[in-house]
Amino acid sequence: MATHSEQLPLFDPATGIADGPALAASAPAPARSRQSRPGAPSGARPRSPARPRPSERRWRERAFEVVAETLWPTRCAVCDRPGTPLCPDCIASLPYIDSLLACPRCGAPFGRVQCTECNRVLLAAFGYEEPPYRQATSPLVLTEKVRRIVTVYKDQGERSLARPMASLMARATPPPWLDDDAVAFVPATAAARRRRGFDHAEHLARELSWLLDVDFTPLLATPRRLDQRRLGRIERIQNMREALRVLPGATVPDAVILVDDVCTTGSTLFAATEALKAQGARTIHALTFARA
Repeated sequence: MATHSEQLPLFDPATGIADGPALAASAPAPARSRQSRPGAPSGARPRSPARPRPSERRWRERAFEVVAETLWPTRCAVCDRPGTPLCPDCIASLPYIDSLLACPRCGAPFGRVQCTECNRVLLAAFGYEEPPYRQATSPLVLTEKVRRIVTVYKDQGERSLARPMASLMARATPPPWLDDDAVAFVPATAAARRRRGFDHAEHLARELSWLLDVDFTPLLATPRRLDQRRLGRIERIQNMREALRVLPGATVPDAVILVDDVCTTGSTLFAATEALKAQGARTIHALTFARA
């Protein structure tokens, strides 16, 4: 299994260039030719190859983060209190889903006795007899407060929210899921990734991989598709069906925890699950931050 430093490159501080393997003792290397470059003085020694230098990009990014934090301190996504991206008071007041009342199959907040989201009558209208995944769960109901957290994280670029969001998701993860082989995610479209500068579900999946100690494995590639946010349930399912594909050359394990930010109609999770199962996955557990 990959180490935590491999799982979370975003939180791995730069430590310079690793030392290369030691050279074995051997006879002296033959002298290099002193052929001059055109226009170079006669007898000039050839320029030695540039030695590798530590990457400066990571240091620049960290310096920018320090300056940005000084000028614009991190504030709570809900109450705007400075200090943390999600303050303890707001975490305590979030609308948590009671697992004793939720649907044991699709995770709908009040579907324990009779689920209105995954019953056969409803799913038959969309070509399903039952959800394709084994089980789905979420820690929170998608209220306006929770939607604000998702919007600040996803559309306003507050990437530091990935860790507290993933922590809440990890607490809602059933213990048997920890035996799964991989944590995968539903990727954003290329247009959304360019607009936001990052893939929100990928960041959540990386954090969860570290918290749950399950391998992070990108498995899905997303072709161009319509934005789902303004579509109804039927349109969403039609839009997503057969839209998701497994990455070329990817080896799909038997059991996968599939991560996304929210579940509204379930169409995205259905399509992603079908794509993974078509390539050999047997058990899919769907985990989202919030559930409508």
